Amino acid sequence: MDPLLTAFLGALVGALGGWVASWVVRHRADPEPVPEADPVGELREVVAALESAAVVVGSADDVRATNESALTEGVVIGDRVGIPGLLDLVRQVRRTGEPASVHLEVPRAGRPPRPLAARVLPLGDGLVFAVVDDRAPGLRVEEAARDFLANSTHELKTPIGAVMLLAEAVEQAADDPVAVRRFSSRIQAEASRLGQLVAQIIQLSRLRGELPRRPDVVDVDGLVRQALDRSRSFAEQRSITLTTGGTSGLHVLGDAAQLVTALTNLVQNGVAYSDQRGRVVVTTRQADAGAVAIAVTDNGIGIAPDDLERVFERFFRVDYARSRETGGTGLGLSIVAEIAEGHHGTIDVWSKPGSGSTFTLTLPAAPSPAPTPPPAAASAAGTPNQEEHP
Repeated sequence: MDPLLTAFLGALVGALGGWVASWVVRHRADPEPVPEADPVGELREVVAALESAAVVVGSADDVRATNESALTEGVVIGDRVGIPGLLDLVRQVRRTGEPASVHLEVPRAGRPPRPLAARVLPLGDGLVFAVVDDRAPGLRVEEAARDFLANSTHELKTPIGAVMLLAEAVEQAADDPVAVRRFSSRIQAEASRLGQLVAQIIQLSRLRGELPRRPDVVDVDGLVRQALDRSRSFAEQRSITLTTGGTSGLHVLGDAAQLVTALTNLVQNGVAYSDQRGRVVVTTRQADAGAVAIAVTDNGIGIAPDDLERVFERFFRVDYARSRETGGTGLGLSIVAEIAEGHHGTIDVWSKPGSGSTFTLTLPAAPSPAPTPPPAAASAAGTPNQEEHP
């Protein structure tokens, strides 16, 4: 049984037991009749505190206690249970005295039925407790997991199949050193892509959209430097210039390793989809009183309007041929989205085909540490951070 329901049932039984005991004591001490107390009066606050839709139903199918979730979700309408299937289950549990649970599909006009999970417990004296949860989020997670597994399997088959074919080609070309070197180079490239894909799948599976329990104050300038350092070799291969600018001295709250990964993915995405001798610019600014924005802009191929909503989907590629050429896996931007969500931030994209794209990672700001007093000879004037990495 659900531990929450077990604890709740214990509280219900305890409260009802206390009420019965006090009623017996009062009647033994004073034979005169006293007003009948409400047996669930002490439980209303407990029911109201539950996040799930909860309701205590009386012997006449009347609602004795409920909470805001039950009212907004239509579980309770007025002083009656608003879902016929749930009411049937309440009556069954009252009759049998045995707990029961059921999955319900609640019709909605012009929309798919709403999937609910209901659990019902008997409390005695005709009272029944019911808790109802929306199954839709869980079903979406299950569907996403199935899709992710199917896509991962498909994506892994491609480099594995390529390695097998190339290995056969090497064997058949054993007497041709030039061909062996050519095929061996391609095997190395496919193996590298396979390793990157596996590493990103593992990384994505570990991200749960949650901020670390003890987030650190992270220096944004340091994040940018590390992301550019990790991307410099790739940029040099494609003759792409990396440039930084904007406001220095900003800080955010979070996990430094995850944030470096997110920013590196954005920079390398800009490099991959820029033409030779292009430029990728990383700028930082104070977005508002409580947020910092880090923008990565490229002058590459851009993204079609129909694809803008899909760029953060797992394994989605704007240009599959270029992604294959640069070793892309289609997971980089989805990892960025997971990290942004886990840090209570956002990731947005602006793009125009043929003009490039700008990805903006917005994160909650952290208080900046107290500045160190500058030497007397130092200039008091400050300039924006401007650095170019050829």
